Amino acid sequence: MSLLIKNGTVINAEETRQADVYCENGLIKAIGHDLDVPENTEIIDAAGQYIMPGGIDPHTHMQLPFMGTVATDDFYTGTAAGLAGGTTMIIDFVIPAPGENLLDAYNKWMEWAQKAAGDYSFHVAITWWDETVSADMETLVRDHGVNSFKHFMAYKNAIMADDEILINSFSRSLELGAIPTVHAENGELVFNLQQEMMDRGITGPEGHALSRPPQVEGEAVNRALRIAEVLKVPIYVVHNSCKEALDEITRARSQGQRVFGEVLASHLLVDETVYQNEDWETAAAHVMSPPFRSSEHQDALWKGLQSGNLHTTATDHCCFCAEQKAAGKDDFRLIPNGTAGVENRMEALWTHGVNKGRLTMNEFVKVTSTNAAQIFNIYPRKGSVSKGADADIVIWDPKAKKTISAKTHHQNVDFNVLEGMEVTGIPSHTISAGKVVYANGELKAVKGAGKYVNRPPFADYFEAQRLQTESTKPVAVKRK
Repeated sequence: MSLLIKNGTVINAEETRQADVYCENGLIKAIGHDLDVPENTEIIDAAGQYIMPGGIDPHTHMQLPFMGTVATDDFYTGTAAGLAGGTTMIIDFVIPAPGENLLDAYNKWMEWAQKAAGDYSFHVAITWWDETVSADMETLVRDHGVNSFKHFMAYKNAIMADDEILINSFSRSLELGAIPTVHAENGELVFNLQQEMMDRGITGPEGHALSRPPQVEGEAVNRALRIAEVLKVPIYVVHNSCKEALDEITRARSQGQRVFGEVLASHLLVDETVYQNEDWETAAAHVMSPPFRSSEHQDALWKGLQSGNLHTTATDHCCFCAEQKAAGKDDFRLIPNGTAGVENRMEALWTHGVNKGRLTMNEFVKVTSTNAAQIFNIYPRKGSVSKGADADIVIWDPKAKKTISAKTHHQNVDFNVLEGMEVTGIPSHTISAGKVVYANGELKAVKGAGKYVNRPPFADYFEAQRLQTESTKPVAVKRK
């Protein structure tokens, strides 16, 4: 199977150039002009369009069992929706219940993911600790291509990781060449504030945001970064939603700490007034953690992307329909947390980033694919239109327009937090493993076509850190 994309402009993180791209057997085989290709090659004319790496969403939750229900997008519908929006790979999350064997949970998620239409990989959450967890982490890194472990600092009495778990897991990650990631909210404070809201009679979705003010996020980010600083392990902070979180990342990076920050497209574009909507279902549909913030935080997050202190854009795609959200009709604490976004991330970021002068086209590629590929050690296989890379490509029409709506999206959910947004700049074609899976509005996703992507450990960097740590370890003073 061969494919030639002609007459387009190749946009990579580091360069822009006019070139044709030839793909064969799932890989990019040649880039240039007047390429010699077989007679039966499929040809796409990309005149006036951009040829970019397929998007990588490093934060999704397909088919997630959560808060007494299950997310409505499974690994087929969710990845298919991603393909329609130019995202060719996701990194999802294996989340063991406290006490559940990590490998058993990993195998369960792998079975669910066999139906994926696009490529996928997994972070694995550490929700409890003993020596079997430590051993399973090694097996996951060594044998299953996992190089990142997730820690929820929120959700007390469920999956929250306390400081003891963070220290044990961060230390083990350093030994294994894996990177710890954190959902940073102070779970104890949230728990206390949730009860305070209920005691005051605030039971609606507005109570969700009021119980998770920016300070609980800023404190948790600072704590996670300080622990990582002491242990000398790099760290990745997911879905930063506020200035307080960004300020801690900026401070740490300015002091030379290896910190990576993620921001959700929706946190850049949706503000906290949604929780004041008089329609309960609409307000509840926006319940996610961390919650949406005021415009001052959105401005700060955009500047974080522009300055390079935030590195990746994601969605935290986790869909729940109105009837599922209704479980919290009388108690906001019972509203399943999650919103959609995997289909609309790239077009929304192009419209409000590139078209408004906040991001260059090359920076857009960085924050939608290349940085994630580099941070999670799959570059240049992913995140690059280059010879030898996987043929995961989006052909981008910068002049095409559409209006985002739940009535027309491919996501398996009845609400879209970007409902009614008109975007300019959308995919005309998405290519996954060298095959056209979306073309001019027609989705051609194939169930089970997606492949698991192994992510090797960061051997060189982490070994250097380990050796440095060994050389600077304090020694006991010898006294007479």
